[in-house]
Amino acid sequence: MANHKSALKRIRQTEKRTVHNRYYGKTMRNAVRKFRTLDDKKEAEEKLPSILSIIDKLAKRAIIHKNKAANIKSKLTRHVNSM
Repeated sequence: MANHKSALKRIRQTEKRTVHNRYYGKTMRNAVRKFRTLDDKKEAEEKLPSILSIIDKLAKRAIIHKNKAANIKSKLTRHVNSM
């Protein structure tokens, strides 16, 4: 158990941040999953920039790794182009 006030505070901050990051990570995964089920190419092309923006924000804030973000973006773009 923590012995200092600052350590207790860091534990509280970490728990709060973990919940926050988990929410945004899950939101991104659900958005990607929903995007992959799209059949209409025009609709997919319209939604692609917003999905890529979400992924970039998560990578910038280190919620996901930048290489993982690049892989997801690449796969989504190839998915739209192959429709």
